[in-house]
Amino acid sequence: MATRKLYAGAKLRETRQRLALTQKDFAAKLGVSLPYLNQMENNNRPVSTTVVLALAQEFGFDVTELGSGDSARLVSDMREAMADPVFADNAPPMADLRLAASNAPALARAFLDLHRAYRETRERLASLDEALGRDDSRMQTSPWDEVRDFFHYCDNYIDAVDHAAENFAARAAPGTPMATHAAAALDRAGVSIAHADTPRLRQFDPASRILTLSSRAAPETRAFQMLLQLALLNHDPLIEATLDLARFQSDAARAIAKIGLANYFAGAALMPYAAFLAAAQDTRHDLELLAHRFGASIEQVAHRLSTLQRPGAKGVPFFFVRVDQAGTITKRHSATHLQFARFGGACPLWNVHRAFETPGRFLRQLAETPDGVRYISLARDVSKPGGSFGAPIRRFAIALGCEVRHASALVYADDLDLTNPRAFEPIGISCRICERTTCHQRSVPPLERRLSVDADRRDVLPYTVE
Repeated sequence: MATRKLYAGAKLRETRQRLALTQKDFAAKLGVSLPYLNQMENNNRPVSTTVVLALAQEFGFDVTELGSGDSARLVSDMREAMADPVFADNAPPMADLRLAASNAPALARAFLDLHRAYRETRERLASLDEALGRDDSRMQTSPWDEVRDFFHYCDNYIDAVDHAAENFAARAAPGTPMATHAAAALDRAGVSIAHADTPRLRQFDPASRILTLSSRAAPETRAFQMLLQLALLNHDPLIEATLDLARFQSDAARAIAKIGLANYFAGAALMPYAAFLAAAQDTRHDLELLAHRFGASIEQVAHRLSTLQRPGAKGVPFFFVRVDQAGTITKRHSATHLQFARFGGACPLWNVHRAFETPGRFLRQLAETPDGVRYISLARDVSKPGGSFGAPIRRFAIALGCEVRHASALVYADDLDLTNPRAFEPIGISCRICERTTCHQRSVPPLERRLSVDADRRDVLPYTVE
């Protein structure tokens, strides 16, 4: 079998720019000529073995990143965008999408931003009565989506913030609960902690320096909120510097991302990277054991597992998603080939939707996507009680999974028949772009395929996908 050539020009160029080196200096350190480096950066030549070794030896670069990065995500996102009917007559082939993602990732992201703005504008025009008289700022990309994309394309791993949180956790005395360590750090920062019988999880008064926590919240939630406040107070310069690099389009997106980074710090301090990775491997990713060991919730543990992408010390590449009862994705991240729908709900055949039916239990599923990749998926409801009689319950379910080739690292896969192809349920991303022609649960026709409608014939679907 022929060796596959590695074209990673965009990644090579990003690495050089991050190191603030000219092409001439970078070529010298890699031991290649300037024209040769230029050709590799423009994907006119594959990255040579000499360059791969030099990257590892000279810069400590995790060479596995050359074959990953944003390309797969960009291709998936562009493919979904191209399923829009506006491209029905001139959608480019998949090969062109892959070329754009690998050779011109900035252009691909710009296209996705443009398409997102087009969709949002079209949706507003469809309800013109609501759009009339609104501020023109609504024409911008949704701040929420912009922040989700920021974390998505960072592989849900923020190195500087993660290390800062790990260093903070390392200063705790052996055996000290993280909540105690966080309270002591807040006390040193001049912050007093109070508790109140209120549904509001956290309230900080900058004038009195009093942090009020809800006495109704679970202990792990209170610990998390203390760490979040600590991040905002003691690590504000680091968070602001990270936000500067992100270059968000609006103040709203920057504000949302700031809370997201503070949340990231809290989770990383509660579950420090090296210790958590070792424990995850030791327990074979048993979420309940990890939650007990680190004083965290099941959802916090699942989300943290999806962030273990530190160069040189990566964990199992997981996907993580949280959905509400309507199937709307409220949190999403994928370090695998599995991508989530940017518009509409997730595939109804996915076990995460069934988790609401079995509260308190883990559901397991072997699944196969249309591209032939097989996964093991774990789902559980994480509904949040209101704290008092009559208070509304916030109902969510989470799914955590990985490609089946990593199944041996999961305790949840022990008695599953991984060798039986029939054990894998067919799932997709969303009906809009799913290529399956015989799905019994399809809600809308695939946008990329032609339909045949026969008035004298009615199968499971009222049409046939050609």
